[in-house]
Amino acid sequence: MSQMKYLIEVEKGQPAKDGKPSIGPAYRSIFAKDGYPPPIPGLNSCWDVFRMSVEKYPNNPMLGRREIVDGKAGKYVWQTYQQVYDIVIKVGNAIRSCGVEPGAKCGIYGANSAEWIISMEACNAHGLYCVPLYDTLGAGAIEYILCHSEISIAFTEEKKIPELLKTFPNATQHLKTIVSFGKVTPEQRQEIEKYGLSVYSWEEFGKLGENKEYDFPEKKKSDICTIMYTSGTTGDPKGVMISNLNIITLIAGVKRVLECVDEKLTSKDVYLSYLPLAHIFDRVIEELFIFHGASIGFWRGDVKLLVEDIGELKPSIFCAVPRVLDRIYGGLTQKISAGGLLKKTLFNFAYSHKLSNLKGGSKTDEASPLSDKLVFSKVRQGLGGNVRLILSGAAPLASHVEAYLRVVTCAHVLQGYGLTESCAGSFVSLPNDMSMLGTVGPPVPNVDVRLESVPEMNYDALSSTPRGEICIRGDTLFSGYYKRDDLTEEVLIDGWFHTGDVGEWQPDGSMKIIDRKKNIFKLSQGEYVAVEHLENIYGGTPGIDSIWVYGNSFESYLVGVVNPNKLALEKWAEENGISGDFNSLCENPKAKEHILQELSKIGKEKKLKGFEFLKAVHLDPEPFDMERDLLTPTYKKKRPQLLKYYQNVIDEMYKSINRK
Repeated sequence: MSQMKYLIEVEKGQPAKDGKPSIGPAYRSIFAKDGYPPPIPGLNSCWDVFRMSVEKYPNNPMLGRREIVDGKAGKYVWQTYQQVYDIVIKVGNAIRSCGVEPGAKCGIYGANSAEWIISMEACNAHGLYCVPLYDTLGAGAIEYILCHSEISIAFTEEKKIPELLKTFPNATQHLKTIVSFGKVTPEQRQEIEKYGLSVYSWEEFGKLGENKEYDFPEKKKSDICTIMYTSGTTGDPKGVMISNLNIITLIAGVKRVLECVDEKLTSKDVYLSYLPLAHIFDRVIEELFIFHGASIGFWRGDVKLLVEDIGELKPSIFCAVPRVLDRIYGGLTQKISAGGLLKKTLFNFAYSHKLSNLKGGSKTDEASPLSDKLVFSKVRQGLGGNVRLILSGAAPLASHVEAYLRVVTCAHVLQGYGLTESCAGSFVSLPNDMSMLGTVGPPVPNVDVRLESVPEMNYDALSSTPRGEICIRGDTLFSGYYKRDDLTEEVLIDGWFHTGDVGEWQPDGSMKIIDRKKNIFKLSQGEYVAVEHLENIYGGTPGIDSIWVYGNSFESYLVGVVNPNKLALEKWAEENGISGDFNSLCENPKAKEHILQELSKIGKEKKLKGFEFLKAVHLDPEPFDMERDLLTPTYKKKRPQLLKYYQNVIDEMYKSINRK
């Protein structure tokens, strides 16, 4: 593995010693062969990112939203960098006039909007810790974060005020000021003031800062700019402390990657802001856009209208989570199969031709210009016509979806990988390289990466196919979990952050995520089961949308809960003369038998061991969701909650197997 095209070795591997597992060599990106990108002069904080762009591009459109005319959404209307700056100064002065000092915590609660960014920049200007609040963590979590991080001022979307009021009186111990992004009703005002807090509408708050002037505190690279709470799959949310250095290091690294592959960002680029700003993925992308003086347009907040917003904004860069891309893929394949035979044949021919050229090494725009023009241009127009980069993050994107989108969107589709703790992008795949399909690409040129063996799962970082827990070192790493040094010490060891994800180096130096270290348990016969690995395999079964695999050390086999694909199950029922709607099909023993057979087929193909096959399944017509607290906001399964929710179903399955 010594000659990996995209990597350089910076440290040798080490064998196991003193009960510690062996460690693979440390590598960094070939794009950092002469060192990491140097610091950008004058850029020491997130505030400088914005301030420098205002100086360089005062009249560039910065933040846009769709104008609503007679109840209908019209064109995007824009505020320039200078206009946004002027409001930020006012809001910053208003914050300080409420007695909020540098180093205080400021909460921001609501969907992405211009006001969200303005509040964030006001925090950056005055050295406040910006603490995003988001409700997919559940009502209790909002109260937990308000109290745990000691938020003294909170900005909130108008419609979230009732949610904020639910955290009273506990949250009012530290919280003294509430600012609405819109209006405040007289009833709300009365309720808030009853607790001795001040409350302002957006307009009132702006006026409060009009004739006041507060000096900006000096900001250091090591200062914390934001505390991002992540929804662990177990326990309380953890507050990840992100410093100015983390974000400016990340910007420099991503900028270097894009320049090295001829895809650099410019002030003409346009971004659609819809992934939550409360998460690191969107936050750093928006910082990157602001750094380049580019434009950010906000969606209307409704998934059903997302494609329409894309069509109006015509973004050049589109970031997504797999769930959104799966939806786009589903919509496109359905449209094609509903078309006439001629259309379908033409599409399939163009698709195969372009895909084989891409696999043969052709560049995206040279693989099949004629097909792009005649066949795929409609898909491109559906995404506004200007998208050149589609970046997927937060969870693994299925290879068939990635390949399909690379062909039909005429854009580069790149997968990234990172955690809140590593300030998002630690790996990103590269354009024009089909061999990276299904991987997250090589490291970004601002971190070192190594694998650590996981002997109990048979992953060896020193074998000819190196596998192990991904560990990251560099200036993008968080400063620790707020008030939880104990948890910080568990994952940050000698400067290396242990991600908990298991990866496999590919021969070219890209990384493939293959497992999760923690999701491993023993069956009663003593066999270890890596459940995430099995879910990835079974997830590729045609006819199922999602699967949760369960087992424990009191039982000798596995069972599962499956979300079947509605169209596929209905088609199977029709072909087999079984009547009933989707819900009743899910109850039908024959349907369960059919799904179990499909799963076994995949299991045999992938040469799974006997104990890794499922012995029973339950079909749930309702997909796993956040509403029932079964998924985190990044669509990771919450295993303890799944067990609690499906406990009766699980017990019943084990009973029925044991009766046989």
